[in-house]
Amino acid sequence: MSHRAFVAWPDARLRRPAQTVETISQDIRALWDEMIDIMDAMPGYGLAAPQIGVMVRLAVVDCSTERGQAIRLANPEIILASSKTSDWDEASPNLPGVSARIQRPAEVTVAFTDAEGFPATRKFSGLWATSVQHQIDHLAGRMYFDHLSGMKRQMLLKKARKHRR
Repeated sequence: MSHRAFVAWPDARLRRPAQTVETISQDIRALWDEMIDIMDAMPGYGLAAPQIGVMVRLAVVDCSTERGQAIRLANPEIILASSKTSDWDEASPNLPGVSARIQRPAEVTVAFTDAEGFPATRKFSGLWATSVQHQIDHLAGRMYFDHLSGMKRQMLLKKARKHRR
């Protein structure tokens, strides 16, 4: 089965905030299913719809070791973040060949609309917290490297350009 392709950096869509999802329809559920297939094929820990060119506030996250535990999120918003932080190496299929160690809150509580269309709140910690924050960044038009200093960001982007050649 063929899936949508990843939008390649520096495509402007990766810098644009995604649109709010109004209702959870069969089309939205089908898109979530496709996103999970794409995420599992990478393999990766999460995927936001703008990464595959669909400009809506949808994300999936699965940091389980056995897989098959994907959480579907529509319109996710961080409502509480811990002061304790953790560092993880982050990357994106939109900018292949590079990664960076990013510091983020170690725990976040996220409000979102679930797969059934109901409001939900969930606390994420560890790698799950990092992944959900990474996806929410994508939905807001931000990339993980935006958390780096200017010099580190320039070095990472230069390395990515060399990798593309």
